[in-house]
Amino acid sequence: MAETHDVIVVGSGAAGLSAALRARELGLDVLVVEKAHKIGGTSATSGGVAWIPNNGLNGTTDTREETLEYLDAVIQGPVNRARLEAYVDTGAEMLKFMGDQGINFIPMPWPDYFAEMPGSRMDRSCVLPMYDARKLGDKFPLVRDQYPRFKLFNRYAMNLEETFAIAARSKGWKRKFAKVISRYWMDRSTRAFTKRDRNFVSGNALIGPILEKLIEKGVEIRTETALEELTFTDGKVSGATVSQFGTKYDIEARHGVVIAAGGFEWSQELRDRFYPVKTSIFWSSTPPGANTGGALIAAEKHGAATEHTEEGWWAPTMILPAPSSSNFQEVHQAIFDVGRPGAVCVNRNGDRFVNESCSYDRFGAGMVADQKKTGANTPCWMVFDKAFRDKFTAGGILPTAIMSDKSIPVDWWDHYVFKADTPGELAKKLNLDPAKLEDVVKRMNDYAAKGEDPEFGRGSTIYDQAFGDPTCKPNPALGPIKKAPFYAIPVYLGDLGTKGGLKADDKARVCDGEGKPIPGLWAAGNAAGSPFGLNYPGAGGTIGPAMVFGYIAANDIASRASNRAPGEAEPATAE
Repeated sequence: MAETHDVIVVGSGAAGLSAALRARELGLDVLVVEKAHKIGGTSATSGGVAWIPNNGLNGTTDTREETLEYLDAVIQGPVNRARLEAYVDTGAEMLKFMGDQGINFIPMPWPDYFAEMPGSRMDRSCVLPMYDARKLGDKFPLVRDQYPRFKLFNRYAMNLEETFAIAARSKGWKRKFAKVISRYWMDRSTRAFTKRDRNFVSGNALIGPILEKLIEKGVEIRTETALEELTFTDGKVSGATVSQFGTKYDIEARHGVVIAAGGFEWSQELRDRFYPVKTSIFWSSTPPGANTGGALIAAEKHGAATEHTEEGWWAPTMILPAPSSSNFQEVHQAIFDVGRPGAVCVNRNGDRFVNESCSYDRFGAGMVADQKKTGANTPCWMVFDKAFRDKFTAGGILPTAIMSDKSIPVDWWDHYVFKADTPGELAKKLNLDPAKLEDVVKRMNDYAAKGEDPEFGRGSTIYDQAFGDPTCKPNPALGPIKKAPFYAIPVYLGDLGTKGGLKADDKARVCDGEGKPIPGLWAAGNAAGSPFGLNYPGAGGTIGPAMVFGYIAANDIASRASNRAPGEAEPATAE
């Protein structure tokens, strides 16, 4: 007899776990299959932020109309209007459901990524507080761990507020620094069990409490179990063939399959097929080998259409050798570093091409546009001086107090990080025109003194300034590049996943090439096309829709399973 469940959810990130929790709460028998040996997917390694407009949290005054005004101003290109509005209209409902489960989100004062557009706000990005992972019992070690780059000294967990304060050396950062370390070492019971910090933050803080509720409700999450094929019976998705350690077997799904297996950023074949410029899987900042597009291919075999596959959720990255062996390399995010005061980015012709302080996705879009125009980007160069080096990170190059020049391995110099006494000498190492780079640096110094960037408007929006240096006057995003020595690192067109995937409608149903829903198949998260098309409206623009459409998919499955809307009373029985 084949194994049977009401619903199979493929993937254990924010989309999959949200779908599973809602479906289980609506009375459905749910199985989650995850091909990795850890739970949480890309969501677990993320910042754990969900962009939920019109959320109603803590008395926020955002409205549906204001949200749509902003999205209409931001979104370029065609999108499914019904799907976009379903997202806007269901976000608060999803958050209330999570709150009823004891999972309470908090709005953060972060500006939308297009802060200059009408309808933008600073309260749409939501996070979960630090989570005590001991509540997960023996499942604690099974949650995918954060990258070392999100930890202090590769060990100590920091929440986002602590991370930003320490990284920017803002007021009170030393107290926060001491608190982070003491919090870890005072936890003696956990130290006897594991070196891992039991305080889950960011993406781990998102996955932890949802997983806790699923465990309480008896939902199985089966790891090392990959989707191989979708099963069709009478024109309807009726289950899946999965593999575990090389053994294939079938699982039946009475009411449907939810594809929530992430995007395709770790498939070079799909990148080459969809993207307009050449990129590499090794530039991505998501877990290596995790999101290879297998679910997308499985659905395409049965007529599923795709959309918005031209772009990723761009995030500038740099590459360094792995600490354990210089034969291997690690990707480091540079999403805020490129826009800190005291640095400038140029393409391989030595020209600026973007407002460096814009959001990381807009920065990546600038790299794509410049690569199309000049062929001299991807990678570009980030150039900075000693003052920047002393204070800020440059990808995996930590501030001088933590990583002095002397401590940088000799084989990194002039391969991963470059150094010279003058901008002109640095340019020679980078194969740039010395006079051109010297002129760029001079112009940036003039802009820093005046507080205005006439070329790209750097530092002219609330967003630009929010992630700058408040001690830098008159513009926190513009600082001089004057203090020798001068440094440079190559910056690659990295990503946080893919924006495009299976075409889905306002009920998260996967559609065919004619726009008709494929019975029994739903998709959420980066496995589906973004409701925003090719745009990234604010922090959490990936996780917000992932959770909302996971929730919507579960509602639709339950409704079709019972032939009534979720929460609707049973039809009256005739006497």
